[in-house]
Amino acid sequence: MEHMRRSKISDLLGSKEFGKEVLVKGWVRTKRGNKNINFIALNDGSVIHHLQVVVEVPNFDENLLKQITTGCCIAVTGILIESVGHGQSVEIQAKKIEIFGTADPETYPLQKKGHTLEFLREIAHLRPRTNTFGAVLRIRHAMAFAIHKYFNDQGFYYIHTPIITGSDAEGAGALFRVSTLDVKNPPIKADGSVDFTADFFGKETKLTVSGQLEAELSAMALSLVYTFGPTFRAENSNTPRHLAEFWMVEPEMAFYDIHDNMDLAEDFLKYLMKYALENCHEDLEFLNKMYDHDLIGRLKHVLGSTFERLTYTRAIDILTSSGQTWEFPVEWGSDLQAEHERYLVEKHFDRPVIITDYPKEIKAFYMKQNSDGKTVRGMDVLFPKIGEIIGGSQREENLDVLLRRIHELDIPEKDVWWYLDTRKFGTAPHAGFGLGFERLILFITGMANIRDVIPFPRTPKNAEF
Repeated sequence: MEHMRRSKISDLLGSKEFGKEVLVKGWVRTKRGNKNINFIALNDGSVIHHLQVVVEVPNFDENLLKQITTGCCIAVTGILIESVGHGQSVEIQAKKIEIFGTADPETYPLQKKGHTLEFLREIAHLRPRTNTFGAVLRIRHAMAFAIHKYFNDQGFYYIHTPIITGSDAEGAGALFRVSTLDVKNPPIKADGSVDFTADFFGKETKLTVSGQLEAELSAMALSLVYTFGPTFRAENSNTPRHLAEFWMVEPEMAFYDIHDNMDLAEDFLKYLMKYALENCHEDLEFLNKMYDHDLIGRLKHVLGSTFERLTYTRAIDILTSSGQTWEFPVEWGSDLQAEHERYLVEKHFDRPVIITDYPKEIKAFYMKQNSDGKTVRGMDVLFPKIGEIIGGSQREENLDVLLRRIHELDIPEKDVWWYLDTRKFGTAPHAGFGLGFERLILFITGMANIRDVIPFPRTPKNAEF
């Protein structure tokens, strides 16, 4: 007997092969009906929509049908027929049903609809079975694929940068330590500090906050590179915008200046918007209907906009003369807060904004200094609802200027000697940026909390799953 291959529900929903025998496998979302006929809504994760299975009750064992409840996993062999019901074009007339796994209605937590997102975070191991998280995870996959496709098509090389590092790329401070030392009895030096020479790597090591510095090294040989991997920050931030473990996309380009960098960032983001609209329309329509009625319109608006480019100084002038009352005061030299960024994007320009030439005091040591001695060639791309979605800069390629800056910031040369070497041996102008992947997914899904766009969020006091 020939083995029948499983059909994905996504393929069957658009099929016109009525009368064909098919095999589907998936999880039961609902079962309803009477003593003569049952209707089972089946979902296998391949698409937001369910496939309706029509079960003529007299043809099946009563005990088998009793076990089919919400959450149960089954295989159905049956005939694909045109649906007369509202909401679907095809359904399956069941001939045979096999139960893979039951789900006790008394204890399965996804019995009813309308669970809060807060509740679903407590059952992150089961929440992918909901419509919302199925949609979010499919979109997350599509965006990851689109990122790799974009850079590959542009001639970039994908670099795997280390997750364990001996350097703090941005001076961000709050890093997770990686160690094999006995936490109860670590080796102690004469001055009372921990002796990390006895540790696995022979020095103190941390989880990385960025792959940027290592990507720069690769760009000095391959010209166009990018990283896409997990990064970590041990900030005690319980906000809808912060995670302790998140993913970053970081291209680095030799021979690019700040203008090339802005052009790439804008083109890249528009490519991702277009890809989502063309390839995730069913999931986007669901999220647009259920969570954010402006979602699809906002994606199209960004795609059709020319990003506004202005200097930090001009942005400060606009904010101070706006007549707005700010929670955080606006003055030259202070970092822009989310309220300032969103005013510029949503109220003043009504389009994405790229701000350049920030005060050097509020930016990282590696950003190229301008001739005014006060500002650097940094750039932030600001989006509606999100605020900063990309941060980048032209990098400082001049060894003397870079050395002066790291001394000003008391960064030990011995910690970045390898980075300085690229400025000693064949230095070149170069630039790059970082895109927070989860912030991108927030924007594209319309979700309000970053914990709902990553499968298993890592936040303060939360690493359960």
